[in-house]
Amino acid sequence: MISISDLHASYEGTEIIHGISAVFPTGKISVIMGPNGCGKSTTLRSLVHMVPEMSGTVALDGQNLAALTPQELAKRIAYLPQSRNVPDITVERLVIHGRFPYLNYPRRYRKEDWEKVGQALEWVGLSDLRKRKMENLSGGQRQKAYLAMALAQDTEVILMDEPTTFLDIKNQFEMLDRSKVLANEGKTVIMILHDFEAILHYADHVILMKDGNTLTSGSAEEVLRSLEVRKAFGVKPCFFETEDGLHCYVRP
Repeated sequence: MISISDLHASYEGTEIIHGISAVFPTGKISVIMGPNGCGKSTTLRSLVHMVPEMSGTVALDGQNLAALTPQELAKRIAYLPQSRNVPDITVERLVIHGRFPYLNYPRRYRKEDWEKVGQALEWVGLSDLRKRKMENLSGGQRQKAYLAMALAQDTEVILMDEPTTFLDIKNQFEMLDRSKVLANEGKTVIMILHDFEAILHYADHVILMKDGNTLTSGSAEEVLRSLEVRKAFGVKPCFFETEDGLHCYVRP
């Protein structure tokens, strides 16, 4: 379980996050949602101490993460940012980057590191493409490669900043399905999503933010049905039942 308490985060003296507190449960998918510019990505980066000016406490299973070295932190939490350059390397060379926290300088890869790479590539379905250059992959395949890198990192927590951005519908579902499997296997998955229907069906726990503050939190249905959603987005979620369960669409 990750908990944050009285978290403040600033850039160049301007405060972006205003003392929020939250809990992200173990073995669940937690979603941070909110309008653009509300501080979602800053909150996510704060969990791995990537924000230069921050105060408050971020703890993993009761341990203050500020006490960990960057290498120790990277063994506990993997972070997949939204925007990434496409490196001029093969898929397997990207994925081996996930093993860097476990290596001393100069880096000498061990048998167990390559085994982790192979397992991660097989898990995401890219074993056959391990020698292909990243630049020659589709958007969905690149996302899978970065997910494999996070899996090779072998952490208990995975952070994903809008992992479905730029993916087609099929790959969006596949990415979310794989995230659900990770949570079911006991990993703590925290992601930023915008799609209300996806949030309803995949999120176990939701935190709604606006203007650097937390408006409400709870189950996906509780948050999406709350009046706070209208305050945050200026839209009205509407719900309907089918044989597949509860669904959601949005209108002004």
